Amino acid sequence: QVLLLESGGGSVQAGGSLRLSCAASGVNYRDLCMGWFRQAPGKEREGVATVASTTRPTYADSVKGRFTASKDNAKNTLYLEMNSLKPEDTAMYYCVTKTNPWEPCSLRPDEYAYWGQGTQVTVSS
Repeated sequence: QVLLLESGGGSVQAGGSLRLSCAASGVNYRDLCMGWFRQAPGKEREGVATVASTTRPTYADSVKGRFTASKDNAKNTLYLEMNSLKPEDTAMYYCVTKTNPWEPCSLRPDEYAYWGQGTQVTVSS
């Protein structure tokens, strides 16, 4: 059974930082593309970042230069370092994973079968 458990969300002021973690279990994630999505109230889910062992991380334009995604294969854990946070970053953040190593990374939410429960990030101005 694939399980993704996010942690690290919270409330911060604009300009602050947070580090999200996603502990994965149920499959060997070493060769899989994993990623982060977010959803703000009343908005559609948005791809934030993806990470794979064989390619450079990809980021949404809205977070480039501020967010850094990384993956610790030994711990089966995905991270999202978020700096210079803005109120528009407020959302529920979800961890996702592909299921097969040959599947390329993507920022399309419909291409990910497994999602975590999410962790809330709130940025106040």
